[in-house]
Amino acid sequence: MPDRKELEKKCINTIRFLATDAIEKAKSGHPGMPLGAAAAAYTLWAKHLKHNPKNPQWPDRDRFVLSAGHASMLLYALLHLSGYDLTLDDIKNFRQWDSRTPGHPEYGHTPGAEVTTGPLGQGLANAVGMAIAEAHLAARFNREGNKIVDHFTYVLASDGDMMEGVVAEACALAGHLRLGKLIVLYDDNKVTLAGSAGLSFTENIELRFKSYGWQILKVADGNDVAAIDKAIKKAKRETEKPSLICVSTTIGYGAPCKQGSCDAHGSPLGAEELQKTKEALCWEADKSFYVREDVKKYFRKALSRGKKQERMWRDNLTAYKQNNAALGEEFERRIKGELPEDWASNLAPFPYDTKGIATRKASETVMQFLAAKVPELMGGSADLNPSTFTWLKNMGDFQNPASSSEGLHGMVGGHWGFEGRNIHYGVREHAMGSISVGMALHGGVIPYTATFLTFADYMRPPMRLAALMKLRVIFVFTHDSIGVGEDGPTHQPVEQVMNLRQVPNMTVIRPADANETLESWRIALTNTAGPTVLIFSRQNLPVLDRSVCAPVSSTNQGGYILWESSPDPEIIFIATGSEVSLALTTAQKLSQEEVKVRVVSLPSWEIFDRQPRDYREKVLPPHISARIAVEAGISLGWEHYVGLAGNIIGMSSFGASAPGPVLFEKFGFTVENIMAKAKKLLENQKK
Repeated sequence: MPDRKELEKKCINTIRFLATDAIEKAKSGHPGMPLGAAAAAYTLWAKHLKHNPKNPQWPDRDRFVLSAGHASMLLYALLHLSGYDLTLDDIKNFRQWDSRTPGHPEYGHTPGAEVTTGPLGQGLANAVGMAIAEAHLAARFNREGNKIVDHFTYVLASDGDMMEGVVAEACALAGHLRLGKLIVLYDDNKVTLAGSAGLSFTENIELRFKSYGWQILKVADGNDVAAIDKAIKKAKRETEKPSLICVSTTIGYGAPCKQGSCDAHGSPLGAEELQKTKEALCWEADKSFYVREDVKKYFRKALSRGKKQERMWRDNLTAYKQNNAALGEEFERRIKGELPEDWASNLAPFPYDTKGIATRKASETVMQFLAAKVPELMGGSADLNPSTFTWLKNMGDFQNPASSSEGLHGMVGGHWGFEGRNIHYGVREHAMGSISVGMALHGGVIPYTATFLTFADYMRPPMRLAALMKLRVIFVFTHDSIGVGEDGPTHQPVEQVMNLRQVPNMTVIRPADANETLESWRIALTNTAGPTVLIFSRQNLPVLDRSVCAPVSSTNQGGYILWESSPDPEIIFIATGSEVSLALTTAQKLSQEEVKVRVVSLPSWEIFDRQPRDYREKVLPPHISARIAVEAGISLGWEHYVGLAGNIIGMSSFGASAPGPVLFEKFGFTVENIMAKAKKLLENQKK
């Protein structure tokens, strides 16, 4: 149909020139991909994407992830044309202060932007997490003849995405799990920001993904709508493999002097080149931000189509709840992000115990209680369950139902298929973090991860993005200090805790004993304003005597007066984690010499700093400058609490290979050293 093809051509060019006009006006942006991939994006959005522009949070919508976030104007053009709450003025305000169209897509900022992307590779890995969440919820809730979870996750990815290691990690796992509802359109233009991709990237992507277990489809002409449409249809029919559609495109398509060149990647075309591009593609060269009425009418069909699709789904959900009342109630609660009413009813405190328990083991006990009450809690470790103790017993392995996996060795519950709640990530920390971010974005699950604290460095990009998006992801880290011992400095975190404390919107908690661990999990599950980092010890820590020390409920304030010999102390010890019991022992011994001393447990800087000023000053009175911080991590940063007049007992070097108790002694974490520092500090203040 010539008229139909002509209209499609106009729609595609509208996408192209809304994007390039906005980039030109901003004098900043990336026109290459919007020009080259517009036809693929149009085909997906106009012919396949299930969504409702008037309700961007409809639970059963398809997810679209622009992994190549630098092409943000491509997404904004699609959102505006489809009828999302994004006006033409918003498009014109691209990359400006207080704009709804920032330089890279931001979740929660632009209606319809499913994920914050820009750091390459993250979006595709997030999409794997979305597909995992979809598969899990479908297995949990769908019933014969009544599917309330049934949608696809689509990705538009670039050469740069394919180069990132996180994509290899995540896509290998996706292939192993056979996530058939994950479809990636690969904008294969063979150009990067600095030049030809061939300068650094000559591997065979098709063979690589085939080895992962993906279906590989090819489109030779990135402007061939019919071929792209056919490939997407075939991808949707494949239920046992994720699909990679390699679409051969031309970066900067239509720009006479820049198409096919890296010059089109990351800079505006320039007024003259833009005009020539419009002329080359038979567009109105004298008009900017131009949307024809027939094009607008065609794109806005998404409004009625989406409204109808959501209405049908809601009717289906109503019928589902009539036959599955309890499951229907659980589904709606989980999608809203609400916890069960009685979720904390079986959290029993740990008894006083001088021998103690490692906080990683205490966490394991707490997690089993939580798993029974909070069915949305789901996650796994980087092949470290026997060390992190983060498996959910009796909750099964998340595996493709056709898999022959026998389940985790020793796990009661075995292999549950996609309904299983224990994800086996393998040794893939980076992907684990990114996948968990995608699961949180999808909704209906509360994801957690686990590995050794020193390997948090592998996970920093997704952790930062989780904080940027304010997502409820729980990052569990064990083996939290030089107390790890014989494994040596490669496995002994020194700078990681302080590093994580610097991330905005992230709550870091390093509990002192088993009961602070319990409270930490309570905080993590109720924290919906950002990710929570839980940091646990490998070695046993005494369970503090709460008949002598302050109630553990004070953990909720981030820092509290654990114990004091006098309400008017001369000196204050401040500590976290394993060093709290050390500080307490020292303080009690010092008090026998008639020194008035206070011990403050400070498991979370972020929570404490959010408390009212009068509370903070009650815990740390400004007039008491004799303060000593004790933490088996890097010292830098503790000046925030001890001031310039205080003292810090911490690390200024990496650790060493030796038994943990030996290392604590050699690096000065002893009662004797803290006593000596305290006495010297008090003596200096009297001078």
